[in-house]
Amino acid sequence: MRKIVFALLAVVCLAGRAESIQVKVSMDNAIMTNGGYWEGWGTSLCWWANRIGYNETLTSKSADLFFSARNGLGLNIMRYNVGGGDDPTHHHITRTDSDVPGWMIIDPATGERKYDYTADTRQLNVVKAALKAAGQDAYLEIFSNSPPYFMTNSGCSTGNFKSDENNIKDDEYDDFAEYMAHVANYMTREMGLKVKSVSPMNEPNTNYWPAMNYKQEGCHIDAGESQSKLLVLTKQALNRYGLNDIILTTSDETNPGKQIEEIRTLTPDARAAINRISVHTYGVNSIREMGQLAKDEKINLWMSEVDGNGTAGQNAGEMAAGLWLADKIISDIQALEPSAWVLWQVIDTHISKDGYQGRRDGGPLRTQGGYWGTACANHDTGDILLTQKYYAFGQFSRYIRPGATLINCTTERRSGCKVLGAIDRRKKTLALVCTNTTAEPKDVDFSMEGLKLKGNKVRQIRTSGQFADGEHWAESRLPKVKGSTLNVTLAPNSVTTFVVGVR
Repeated sequence: MRKIVFALLAVVCLAGRAESIQVKVSMDNAIMTNGGYWEGWGTSLCWWANRIGYNETLTSKSADLFFSARNGLGLNIMRYNVGGGDDPTHHHITRTDSDVPGWMIIDPATGERKYDYTADTRQLNVVKAALKAAGQDAYLEIFSNSPPYFMTNSGCSTGNFKSDENNIKDDEYDDFAEYMAHVANYMTREMGLKVKSVSPMNEPNTNYWPAMNYKQEGCHIDAGESQSKLLVLTKQALNRYGLNDIILTTSDETNPGKQIEEIRTLTPDARAAINRISVHTYGVNSIREMGQLAKDEKINLWMSEVDGNGTAGQNAGEMAAGLWLADKIISDIQALEPSAWVLWQVIDTHISKDGYQGRRDGGPLRTQGGYWGTACANHDTGDILLTQKYYAFGQFSRYIRPGATLINCTTERRSGCKVLGAIDRRKKTLALVCTNTTAEPKDVDFSMEGLKLKGNKVRQIRTSGQFADGEHWAESRLPKVKGSTLNVTLAPNSVTTFVVGVR
């Protein structure tokens, strides 16, 4: 009996493998947010840029590995954190990277507020290198986690003593808006670093930000009147500097459901002041509703921050974190339909025998499980250590470039495969990024509707857990294709990109 059962199971498995996954690629499913113009892929620069920017070697390598389209990920969006800067008598932040200096200080001699344009040199060194590496597609946004400590109720830039209460003083909203506009103006006009958008709040309507916490800056700002006031004042401050073309974004809230609530409580003046919705997807509640709201209101939409320590795949080893990221990217884009997707930070861990300012670094990465970031900076050797998560990210960012139009491609939920398409009319190419989170090969048949494939060979680029060290953007050529069909096989535990010409 046992032999018969095993035989039947083997037949079922073989039959399952023989059945190909059918995927339709149609411009009817094109993502038309921002007029169908994909703005790109990115990362915040905090806190890793603050940590490595003192070191020319690490700064140069990071620009090449993360922002160069020729040698690295080709990220073009960089989100620069305008630090609040904590009270200099406070020493509660224990991370080596997240104590970001502010642009404004209290003069100890006079007690007056003044700008210190040299305070954040480390992070700005990385900004300059990143902008150069990204080239003409570079997009610089500035954002804030907290106002300067002396503008807060608690006197601390990590939050209020009651973390669910406002931490901007009632009479400091004007000054904080002016602070953000001043930095945007200085970076643009004095430093030649063109700021394209400003986000004055980060996950504000939460209880995440207690005073004197060990981790990072943060500031609670109530939905409704308080957030509306800050948005209107920031817009007015930008206009006073003649920065009318700078995009003002919403609150960069932690999940779509909360972001929807905050948009709906904005005053008419605040709603008129914003030019884009930016949302994080640490939670995905109401994610489709968020995408629909943006469509209904005819406003641009970004997924502006997320990461995590998730894993995917079957016995995938070091590939597990990369598979999780790839699935997360596709799931977010399919449900939200944004015009950009931005990782939290590409480097989350550091190695240094000396640490920094008396604090110890947390590296190296433990790559057999889930982890934040895509790489680890070794300050002792001047190396940036890359992971399969880094290469999985590159399967998207290197081949779906700014200006492309993304296409939603649905697959059966139980197939273990997800697909994201993108057509680039300028290059006359179609890119298909596919995940296979199973331990078996998967055959996929793509049928094109309204798209004709050229007869040239298909580029196949793959990152997988195959072989001892895994595959990293391993490229090969498939046979020529004709007409409107493409038949491929996905390796187990892999992320594969296919690039083919279209007429």
